[in-house]
Amino acid sequence: MDEDTKRLTGTAERLIAAARKAGADAADAAVVRSQGRSVEVRLGRVEDTESAESEDLALRVFVGRRVATVSADVHADIDRLAERAVAMARVSPEDRYASLAPKDRLAPSGDLDLDLYDATSPSSEAMVEAALALEDAARSVAGVTNSGGASVSAGASGLVLVTSEGFVGERMRSGFSRSVSVIAGEGTGMERDYDFDSRIHYADLESPEAIGRRAGERTVRRLSPGKVATGSYPIVFDPRVARGLIGSVIGAINGAAIARKTSFLMDRMDREILPASVSIVDEPLLARRPGSRPFDGEGVRGETLTLVENGILKAWLLDTATAGELGLETNGRAARSSGGVSPSSSNVSVTPGEVSPEELIAETKSGIYVHELIGQGVNLVTGDYSRGATGFLIEDGVLTRPVSEFTIAGNLREMLLALTLADDLDTRFSLVAPTLRVERMTVAGN
Repeated sequence: MDEDTKRLTGTAERLIAAARKAGADAADAAVVRSQGRSVEVRLGRVEDTESAESEDLALRVFVGRRVATVSADVHADIDRLAERAVAMARVSPEDRYASLAPKDRLAPSGDLDLDLYDATSPSSEAMVEAALALEDAARSVAGVTNSGGASVSAGASGLVLVTSEGFVGERMRSGFSRSVSVIAGEGTGMERDYDFDSRIHYADLESPEAIGRRAGERTVRRLSPGKVATGSYPIVFDPRVARGLIGSVIGAINGAAIARKTSFLMDRMDREILPASVSIVDEPLLARRPGSRPFDGEGVRGETLTLVENGILKAWLLDTATAGELGLETNGRAARSSGGVSPSSSNVSVTPGEVSPEELIAETKSGIYVHELIGQGVNLVTGDYSRGATGFLIEDGVLTRPVSEFTIAGNLREMLLALTLADDLDTRFSLVAPTLRVERMTVAGN
């Protein structure tokens, strides 16, 4: 444990002691720290550089079955913060499910190394050089006419968690990213697109030249889009938007949504929600993965959780309070925020299909390939789905001309049962989903 971690752990322990002295029956305290640097360039010139650090406290106290959470920066008066939290809890409505995680579910002591921290600190000069190379590579693609800018960032964030049940844990994660956005065309015919890479370890980042070139090529391909005739089509989702579709499933099986009765899947436990070839797992203990964590926001070590097995819904995402409300036990999926604790996934992955994206498109014959969605038209209560979209026509199994200004619509219950998946999983993300096809959706176009 380094000196900073010892200092922050001591602060959290003093918070717990102050809360107990003020009258709390139980408490947990988290210290969240972050640091980061970023560089932004546009048209070959540095537009912005930024460096920031923060350390914030969050204290959750329990007085009987009443609970309150307060937050402040690390320099706050600990005794006053604890007194305020206890006073708030005493006037809060009772919550018979509110409690700390059971002591026997807390993660064991000792470090579990998931290789989530890289101490590499690129120089400001190296970051500017990478940002300029990103933009230069994108602008060098024929047809690119302007730039939205390129950015490079490096930083780290960490959590120290202490509970009155005796749990003490610390975790740290680094992050490095490169991104660029460019414009192609002129006047009313302009199109914009982007590309990026984000990694835990600096050495894993793609080169600025590769990212920039892809961004330029993606942008130019969007030029001169046509219209789509209204009708019913097979829809192939690019991985960028496929992650959002699978994310809707994860949102609908979050235990908080089930407890509130605001999920279209609330009555589907042990029933088919996906094709029999598809499973979804959540794995918090994977090395070098962005959603990994040795313990959750309550100190519980989550194990691999099968959410959907061979198409059958098998589990909700649960923290302690939500699990109690549903008559279940936590599965270590608690996440902390300034507002308290709620369930959240870690590393979600979907069973890959047996065909490549190219083969999936070739099989489609006539349809639409969607690479961007617009708006927030997903209703997780009813499952109704309606989004503006842009993409490419699929004609005779080949991507042809770009199309835009159309809407795709359906209901998630039927859409999910009609999925065919490709094999192109990209493990850079905490939610891993491949190119996928929905067999039929309503398209409102020209």
